[in-house]
This record gives sequence, structure tokens and C-alpha cells, in this order.
Amino acid sequence: MQNNRETTGYWPKEPDALTASAGRHKSLFENDSVRVIDAVIPPGEITALHTHRWPASLYILSWSGFIRYGAQGNILVDSRNSATPPSPRTALWSEPLALHQLKNTGNENLHVISVEMIT
Repeated sequence: MQNNRETTGYWPKEPDALTASAGRHKSLFENDSVRVIDAVIPPGEITALHTHRWPASLYILSWSGFIRYGAQGNILVDSRNSATPPSPRTALWSEPLALHQLKNTGNENLHVISVEMIT
């Protein structure tokens, strides 16, 4: 059984978004306090299984519907069920994300800048 933050307080380094899903996540900046990631998921694309180990402020550049799947393929989030999707130039908060995949179900790029708070 794989360790996870919810049950053990430990968050595995791999599969980190920057390595496991490198085609969709690009490092813009990193130091001992923050890591800035540019994530772009084109319409119809799905990321490789990956994690986000730290909480983050997300800045939406462009929005598209998505489904986030857990490690076993179960649906964790379906944004199409949200009453109001965020607008571009909106900032959101995200807690760390366990092993998941994200599929862009819309017609636009899902483009987000993530500023992870390294703890």
C-alpha cells in the first residue's frame, strides 16, 4: 500500500507533477519557499498520474471543464457539476493533491499558474 498524506503525514516525492506529467507541467521558478508551475492541459488531453505535494494558490489564465480521477480511476471532481466556473484572472486555493489524473473535457485549454507553498 502506498503512503499518503491523509493517513501517514508523509507525501511521496514521486510521481511529482513536474516529472510524471512533464508535458503538461513546466517549472517557472523554485526556491526553498515556493515553486511556480505553469500547467496547460489542451482539450481532450489527460495528464499522467501525478501528485501536488504542497498547498498552492492557483491563478486561472484560461478555464475549461475537467474531470479529476483518483489513482484507481474513480471520479474525484467533475467541474461540469459546478454552478459557476471561475473566470480567467481569478485566484483560487488548493490543498495538496494526492495521486490523480486530470482530463480536459472542454473546448479550451485549461491553463493555470500554480504557486506551491513548500513546507
